[in-house]
Amino acid sequence: MLVKKTTLNDVLIFEPRVFGDERGFFMETYRADFFSEQTGAKPLVQDNHSKSAQGILRGLHYQLEHTQGKLVRVVQGSVFDVAVDLRRSSSTFGQWFGLELSAANQRQLWVPEGFAHGFYVLSDTAEFVYKCTDYYHPQSEISISWNDPSIAINWPLVNDQLPNLSAKDQHATAFVDAPTFA
Repeated sequence: MLVKKTTLNDVLIFEPRVFGDERGFFMETYRADFFSEQTGAKPLVQDNHSKSAQGILRGLHYQLEHTQGKLVRVVQGSVFDVAVDLRRSSSTFGQWFGLELSAANQRQLWVPEGFAHGFYVLSDTAEFVYKCTDYYHPQSEISISWNDPSIAINWPLVNDQLPNLSAKDQHATAFVDAPTFA
């Protein structure tokens, strides 16, 4: 598996080797020893799978307790995936990184603990799969506004239409008011 650094400290792109022929393909998407060696992260303990329609934006989410690192990928369709550094001690604090993840490019993004995460669905539908370093803890979840001007994420909105947001994300916190990490 090829591992690439991004513009954010500790956020990595994993590109699996794909072996294919007329029958289909095979790829290794995760191996604990290699992943641990590359990231130094805690073991991954929970898998999640969501399906969303075009124009849905989920995020920017993180947990204050039971913080989660996430290894994310798309198994159907495509999304624009974003990580925002919330670690005050980091030289990339408050900065974002985004890239397209799709079933076609088969990339994965490692979003460590201490980052907010979100994605926007570009295709008609997308199935998003991710592994986490801790369990979902809704009592400590925070949502930062997707369009916060101090972060200034350049979301590639389909037909320049505003995204479809959950009620939680419609009432998200401004970055300046959001709790961050040391």
